[in-house]
Amino acid sequence: MLHELRVENLLLIERAELRLGAGLNVLTGETGAGKTMLAHALDLLLGGKARSGIVRPGAAEAYVEGVFDYVERLRPLLADRLPQDAEEIVLARRVWPDGRTRAYLNGRSATVGDLREIGGRLLAFYGQHEHRRLTLASAQLEILDGFCGPGQRARRVAAAEANAEVRALVRRAEELGAIGGARERELDLLEFELREIEEVDPSEAEQRDLERERDRLRHLEGLRAAALGAAEGLVPESGEAGASLLLASGGRDFDAVAGVDPQLDELAERYRALALEADDLATELRGYEQGIEAEPGRLDEVEERLAAFARLERKHGGTVAAVLAHAEECRARRDELTGAEAALEQATAELAAARERLAAVAGELRGARAAAAPGLSEAVRERLAELAMAGASFEVALGERDEPGATGADTVELLIAANPGVPAGPLREIASGGELSRVMLALLGVANADVEAGAGLLVFDEVDAGIGGRTANAVGSQLRALAAGRQVLCITHLPQVAAHADRHFRIAKDGSGETATTTVAALGSGEAVLGELVRMLGADETDRAARQHAKELLRAA
Repeated sequence: MLHELRVENLLLIERAELRLGAGLNVLTGETGAGKTMLAHALDLLLGGKARSGIVRPGAAEAYVEGVFDYVERLRPLLADRLPQDAEEIVLARRVWPDGRTRAYLNGRSATVGDLREIGGRLLAFYGQHEHRRLTLASAQLEILDGFCGPGQRARRVAAAEANAEVRALVRRAEELGAIGGARERELDLLEFELREIEEVDPSEAEQRDLERERDRLRHLEGLRAAALGAAEGLVPESGEAGASLLLASGGRDFDAVAGVDPQLDELAERYRALALEADDLATELRGYEQGIEAEPGRLDEVEERLAAFARLERKHGGTVAAVLAHAEECRARRDELTGAEAALEQATAELAAARERLAAVAGELRGARAAAAPGLSEAVRERLAELAMAGASFEVALGERDEPGATGADTVELLIAANPGVPAGPLREIASGGELSRVMLALLGVANADVEAGAGLLVFDEVDAGIGGRTANAVGSQLRALAAGRQVLCITHLPQVAAHADRHFRIAKDGSGETATTTVAALGSGEAVLGELVRMLGADETDRAARQHAKELLRAA
């Protein structure tokens, strides 16, 4: 329920505050006074687009705020947006002259989408032309399902879930089918690349060893010459004095002075070790020179092996690590393609099962609709009779689509004949504006009885246009009946409708200043309400006949 509506600087309205109550709230006023501005204020709380020039001239901004009950069914939706102990929902919207807007939820910044989502759960808006929605097939289906009761909502949810599953499985089957079409060709390529890599069987360690071996084999003669030259320098094979012999002869005098000076003894020890190392080094150098050799053709083998590595690197990433990673990707893709056929069979089976589930839920939806359609037709005819359409016929015709979808497999067409003896036709083709208004009220009255499931506030903006007299009185009666157990706000120009109000507000325009100003006031006393009804009857407040007529309207309500 909407407890308070605050509007500031919205076109003619400088400041207005409405404290609404339960039941039927009526807003009246002269044409041009600004009644539609209040309807636009509510539309802003629903996330609607701000019209150009909506900010009052001279004002920095316009502001609209609505304070609603925090209904329990909205807690899952708002659990992460509002404190757990919140007792009310406050929707607000600021509008600047340049068209920018900002939305708020309980004082915190929100998006227009948030207002649209939350506001749509709190109030339903029926504008001057909103009854035209009744001509849409989707709206007619919603009406019939609403008449079916709360169980139909659960079936609708199940149908939507089953349809989503079917769509997902159709996409999966199409993807797997596309894989199957090019499967053999891709498998052949994967097998070729894997075979090429596995035949070479590269590794980073082997690559390092081969590169070292290639360098050694390429410089084999140079290595030999270096080793032999060094050995000859130490111990020549010709018997000439080499470094080893010179070292041996040069250290003979150390023995004669051994033990005299510890410092020289230490140096002598190092000298003798150097002489021994020269002999050992010469022996090892000759052994290296004699042992370094290669099998015939070994260099060609190494070069060929490294060339095979290089070919793979050029094709698959530039390094042996990249080649090995590509091989793993090929194996994974091969496994996926190998299992694609089995996966396609599984997806096809799951799709068939999902379609069966969707068909079953669609059948349940259709059964409930077929059972409810006659009752809805009869109930609407009764309501239309009360709305001065006693001779009208009204039927709910069910059709069937080729394929079930998120709402089942049914189509609904509302058929009406406004006068006896005339064949019934589709509502969108037959009914006039005034007739559509009455049909909408009748449908809302019989198909929207579940207050907890729907919006707590219904807003009607001059949906009584095009009617008058006794019909207008019947419309007021229907609106009051519709307001039982919920809150209804009706913007009207008909005194017959206004007479049924539980709470009456009057909007008035004062054009005496430089800028016209609109004010809104609650008509609390019976005399104030009576005076407004007299004005709506087009009479002067001193007109006794008009006052008597207004009193009769109130008594009849």
